[in-house]
Amino acid sequence: MGGFFKSSIGRKVAMALSAFFLMFFLIIHLAVNITSLFSEDVFNELSHFMGTNPLVQFALQPVLIFGVIFHFVMGFVLELKNKKAKGVAYAKNNGAANSTWMSRNMIYSGLVILAFIVLHFIDFWFPEINTKYIQGDMSGMHDGNFRYFHELQHKFLSPARVGAYVVAFILLGLHLLHGFTSAFQSVGATAGRKKALQTFGKVYSIVIPLGFIIIALYHHLNH
Repeated sequence: MGGFFKSSIGRKVAMALSAFFLMFFLIIHLAVNITSLFSEDVFNELSHFMGTNPLVQFALQPVLIFGVIFHFVMGFVLELKNKKAKGVAYAKNNGAANSTWMSRNMIYSGLVILAFIVLHFIDFWFPEINTKYIQGDMSGMHDGNFRYFHELQHKFLSPARVGAYVVAFILLGLHLLHGFTSAFQSVGATAGRKKALQTFGKVYSIVIPLGFIIIALYHHLNH
């Protein structure tokens, strides 16, 4: 296993697998949150289930946190290895002639997205952990009603926070625009279907971030 991660191919495959996992999570996360636009009750029920189900809390959630950390650490490692391998030739190379701006700056969009994830954890995950496991309140209730919908709305009162979310999701879209096809290429799954994957990747890279942006703007404007 150690030899696998030491090889360039092994690191790229591991990076791709973590990317697949996180892209699937984004679909689930958006599916749950998008219900807040249509039904407060459905959103509350789904949020309570996700927040109290033992499988989600004690199996899937730790895997998700590990996946996020692993993906970003591996991304930084690959970036440093690539720059070290190219050396002086890297500086002389006209990267714009061979690659897109986004592919050359994945590390920077990744850093912004990582900073956003930290903000997201501070906004939602840390308060949940405090309420459920420190205060010991697993009911999900406040004043006789589920608290999830109103907490979501409260987080988007601040224009500055909404602006940070919008910028982060735009960068996420750009990050996905390159990373989606790149992940499939790393595992050798683009043969004969590269154009189809690129098209699907473009749709995914627009729809997922746009969905989260709409959620943030909607709750900011309708609180």
